Amino acid sequence: MTVHAAGGPDPVADLEARVRANQERLASNLRTEYDFIVCGAGSAGSVVARRLAEHPDVSVLLLEAGGDDDISNVRTANLWPTNLGSARDWGFEARPHHAVNGRALPLSMGKVLGGGSSINVMLWARGHRSDWDYFATEAADPCWNYESVLDIYRRIEDWHGTPDPKYRGTTGPIFVQPAPQPDPLGMAVIEGAGAVGIPRYESPNGRMMEVPAGAAVTDVRFRDGQRQSVYRSYTFPLMDRPNLTVLTHALVHRLTFAGPRVSGVEILYGGQLHQFRATSEVVLSMGAVNTPKVLMQSGVGSATELQHLGIAVREHLPGVGQNLQDHIGFDFVWESNEPLPATYLSGATLYCTSMPELDSPDLFACAAGFVKSTPENAARFELPHNGWVLVGALGRPQSRGRLNLTGPNPVDPIQIESNALTHADDVRAAKVCVETMREIGNSAPLRPFVRREAMPGNLKARELETYIRNAASTYWHMAGTAKMGRDPMSVVDANLKVYGFDNLRIADSSIMPRVTTTNTMAPCVIIGERAAEAIASAHQLRECDAAGPRCSNFRVR
Repeated sequence: MTVHAAGGPDPVADLEARVRANQERLASNLRTEYDFIVCGAGSAGSVVARRLAEHPDVSVLLLEAGGDDDISNVRTANLWPTNLGSARDWGFEARPHHAVNGRALPLSMGKVLGGGSSINVMLWARGHRSDWDYFATEAADPCWNYESVLDIYRRIEDWHGTPDPKYRGTTGPIFVQPAPQPDPLGMAVIEGAGAVGIPRYESPNGRMMEVPAGAAVTDVRFRDGQRQSVYRSYTFPLMDRPNLTVLTHALVHRLTFAGPRVSGVEILYGGQLHQFRATSEVVLSMGAVNTPKVLMQSGVGSATELQHLGIAVREHLPGVGQNLQDHIGFDFVWESNEPLPATYLSGATLYCTSMPELDSPDLFACAAGFVKSTPENAARFELPHNGWVLVGALGRPQSRGRLNLTGPNPVDPIQIESNALTHADDVRAAKVCVETMREIGNSAPLRPFVRREAMPGNLKARELETYIRNAASTYWHMAGTAKMGRDPMSVVDANLKVYGFDNLRIADSSIMPRVTTTNTMAPCVIIGERAAEAIASAHQLRECDAAGPRCSNFRVR
């Protein structure tokens, strides 16, 4: 038993020791067959694995292509930028496109236990009422509507802000708090938003998600300076159990089949190919790039495109890899009168509309006390050493991209066509975003923080459009490439089952019919919870006590 310095037992250290010993034992005695195989330990996969492993009679194999998260770069909240471009980042890149002046946009994605929730900025943003009601309409299932999802959020949250029982929960696994000790800059940004007609709210995740515009102190997923990833909140606490095996550095190559059923997966692990069978289901939770890539590599996608690459077609689903969406952001920089506190964390967030007739936001922004820009605009503008940034973004992008296989082998790279800013409505909204962010940044409440506006200034016509196309970067919120719905381009149904298969589901951002209005971590947790509910219902898994083993009437199908 580990002992605190004060003399008492240390439950955290004891759990870590049990987890380490248990997982070493399970990894050295791998089975060939598990009830459920979950591919990807990100924001959705971590949830699915946890909920299934709560049933002691159910064996779960969770596969993660990346490594362990127990390093300071991941665990220390303020170090999040150090993960970008590291071994913990898939490091994807979109093809160069004329709509962003021939640039290739970097597309970071977590490759580590916790996925994106282990390398992101830790913002907790639930998604707007209109997002979830749209999901419900597309799926023809009220379980996806705002009221149903709000009930899940209340159940899973451990909210450490002002009590608000109508919107917030306090007994769940997800620690959430308002940005602690809100910095003066963040409070000034909220006041500046008010000066241009954007009202202030007590939280970005309560009433604000039911109105067209609002500003609030950011809700965050770090505590005492330490990141609270979804993996740490959901999966890790159950990893001392004998029915949950978590393998890192396990790269899923393709699905395996037995007749019309998915029989399991083929993975690269320890330098060798391995196959694991799933007696019940396989769940793909590898994100909006790798999930459709594995589907296509396994023969699930557009028959014409698969046949062209010599891949045997298992199921013709032309929507696989289509409908790619992402939040495109633009940096607005001001030089400050003096250095601001050294932090890479956001203290304020806001939503607004690009047209007055809209009843839900299509623009959003975060504020932070550091300077950032694309290389192209950094070369053009005189960026300050001391300053701050508003990162405005398109919350409802109309541009759509796609993914293409470059060859029939799992090691062949994926080609990403983001098509950012190819839709005229996105360019129009981006111009409004520039105008709105400049108006906020130059408002009276922010004058104490402004020596000069460094970027972009009062640009017009062609200069403004050049700035927008050079400034375009992404929030790394890729979504939509295996969408839920009922039309011919849909890939999964309302229960997240892949069309054509009765034992294959997808639980990650790729199922979004459209990307939610802002950051996607919280919606991915909901997707994981909904997948787990659907699986439990399909396999007659009764509710279990997450604190310890109880009854289960699971039957292998």
